[in-house]
Amino acid sequence: MPTLIDGHGRVIDYLRVSVTDRCDLRCTYCLPKAFKGFEEPANWLTHPEMARLVGRFVAMGVRKVRLTGGEPLLRRGVCDLAASLRAMPGLQDLSVSTNATRLSSMAVPLRQAGVDRLNISLDSLDESCMARITGRDCLGEVLEGIAAASAAGFRPIKLNMVVQAGVNDHEIEAMVTFARQHGLVLRLIEPMPVGATGRSAEGRDLTALGEMLARRMGLLPQVLGQGAGPARYWREPHSGMSLGVITPMSQHFCEACNRVRLGVDGTLYLCLGQNDQMPLGRLLRAGADDGELDAAILAALARKPLRHEFNERPEKIVRFMAQTGG
Repeated sequence: MPTLIDGHGRVIDYLRVSVTDRCDLRCTYCLPKAFKGFEEPANWLTHPEMARLVGRFVAMGVRKVRLTGGEPLLRRGVCDLAASLRAMPGLQDLSVSTNATRLSSMAVPLRQAGVDRLNISLDSLDESCMARITGRDCLGEVLEGIAAASAAGFRPIKLNMVVQAGVNDHEIEAMVTFARQHGLVLRLIEPMPVGATGRSAEGRDLTALGEMLARRMGLLPQVLGQGAGPARYWREPHSGMSLGVITPMSQHFCEACNRVRLGVDGTLYLCLGQNDQMPLGRLLRAGADDGELDAAILAALARKPLRHEFNERPEKIVRFMAQTGG
C-alpha cells in the first residue's frame, strides 16, 4: 500500500478539500463582514479537475478526505463530487464540514452520495449570541440541519464550538447537555490567529478547561476511531456522550499532524500556520500528467513545516481561514 511521508517522518493520510471559499455566514473569527476578496470562479477547479487531484493523493496513500469551504454546501454539484470521490479505491473515510444552514435539504443526498461523517459548526444555543458570532439569525436553520443529519443516519455527528472568552464560553455546559440529549460528539476549539479576524478572537485555555470538565462530570478518557484527528476526548459512561478539545494554542499537536489542504483553486497548503504551498491546480491546468503531479506532491510534502508558529508569530498568516479551507 502506498504511503505519503513528509520530511519529518509523519505519515500524511488525510486531505481536506475546499470546494469553495464562499460562505453564507461571517463568523467573527473567520471572515470580516465586508470581505470581498474571494477567489474568482474561473479559478475554481471544476469537479472533474478536483477529483483528478484528489485521486492522485488517494493513489499515493491518502485514506481520509474531508470536503470543506467556506461553506461546501454552497457549491453546486457537491454531492456529485462526493460520489465520485467515494468510488475511489483505497478511500476509507469521506466527511464534510458544514455550518448546516443548508443541511436540512441536503443531508439525505449527502448520505446517498456516500459521505460517512459530518462536522457541524455550532458556537451557541442562544439566538442573539449565534447571530452576533455568525452575522445572521441562523440558529433555527442549523438546528434543523442537525436533526435532518441525525434522521439521515449520520453517525457520529460532531459539533464544533469555537470557544471565545466573554462571548460564548459561559455556554459550554449548556452545549454539553445538548450534545448528551441528542447523542452528539461535542468538540471545543481554541480560535487560531489566521487572518485579522482570527487574531481578534480571544480564546480560552481548553487544555485546562477540558481536564476540569472531565473531572467534574466524571468523564473517562476515550480514544476514538477513524477520523478522530487532533482532538483529545473524554466519554460519559452512561449516556455515551463524547467531549473533545482541540488546542492549537495551549497544547499544539503538530508532531502528530497527518493532513494537508487543497484550496478551491488547487493550491496545496501544507500547514495552517505557515505559508508553504504548491500550485497543483495551476500545474494541472498547464497540462501536467499524473507523474508530474505526483512529483509535485512529493516535493511539497518534503518541505511540510514541522509546526505552526501561532504563539510565536501570530501575525504571520494574513489569509483568512475560509481561503485555506477549514
